[in-house]
Amino acid sequence: MGTTYPNPLVGSVIVYDGKIIGEGWHKKSGEPHAEVNAVNSVKDKTLLKKATIYVSLEPCSHFGKTPPCCDLIVKNRIPNIVIGTIDPNIKVAGNGIKKLTDAGATVTVGILEKECKKLNKRFFTFHEKKRPYIILKWAESQDGFIAPSKNIRHKQKPFWITNEFSRQLAHKWRSEEQAILVGTNTVIDDNPRLDVRDWSGDNPIRIILDKNNRIQNDSHVFDNQIKTIILCQSITSINSENTIFERIDFDKNIAPQIIEVLYKHKIQSLIIEGGRQTLQTFIDENLWDEARIFVGNESLENGTKAPIVVMKNIEKHTIENDKLIILSNHD
Repeated sequence: MGTTYPNPLVGSVIVYDGKIIGEGWHKKSGEPHAEVNAVNSVKDKTLLKKATIYVSLEPCSHFGKTPPCCDLIVKNRIPNIVIGTIDPNIKVAGNGIKKLTDAGATVTVGILEKECKKLNKRFFTFHEKKRPYIILKWAESQDGFIAPSKNIRHKQKPFWITNEFSRQLAHKWRSEEQAILVGTNTVIDDNPRLDVRDWSGDNPIRIILDKNNRIQNDSHVFDNQIKTIILCQSITSINSENTIFERIDFDKNIAPQIIEVLYKHKIQSLIIEGGRQTLQTFIDENLWDEARIFVGNESLENGTKAPIVVMKNIEKHTIENDKLIILSNHD
């Protein structure tokens, strides 16, 4: 998770005479695809012309950073191909299947299709809905607050509601998504880094809402260490290598505009971590796919209330004394 963007997650297994003789998976964009790794892992290549190759997503048929996987399958005369689901990318979208059948191979499509689509829900959402897969995430107290009152906060740093293991899990999630979004007040109040320092993996692209350019230049989000996109009403600064300014109209619904900018930047997944107004905006526009809500063990009595979301398709977990509720916005 998080290492293949903009490519999907793909696995492949090659079987001969009821036994697995090769397997592989796509590890990183620009590196060999799953089918290539699977074929390369087969010790006796003469068995390929009598084997079946299983792959979770339709083999590619176009030249990108790597050659088409269809050509490799045809070259090795693999006679049977079992495909989990068709690739929604218009560069493939059935062309790979046609190329294989035209070469005389037997192609079976739609095996464990639901599971294969779930594996690549980010990739499918991006190509079919023209937007990123959107995950809402917040932590709230027992009495439903996501932050204490400003008068009891003494420093510009995050106020922790959850335990260290919940925070580590949240950083793992960051490493799995392509971008992370927060609002102006979250940056001003907490000065967050929005990185994966409690986990390993790539840092997500930072998406920051700053309508009136109120965020100070010495904030962590302006450290130029991680690609950062600032969404503002008017652009007053020049883009740098890792800091990009994009204009949106804050007098109109901002959620669809944010999605449009992210799609332009080819961002396939987004985790929204705050603040309350930003989260509620996406909830009210029904522009979300999952909500991941931590409930801490303490009460705050007052402060910023948690967003309001319909509790449906509920999945519950316990992380020491924290509770984790995961909601799906799909049936």
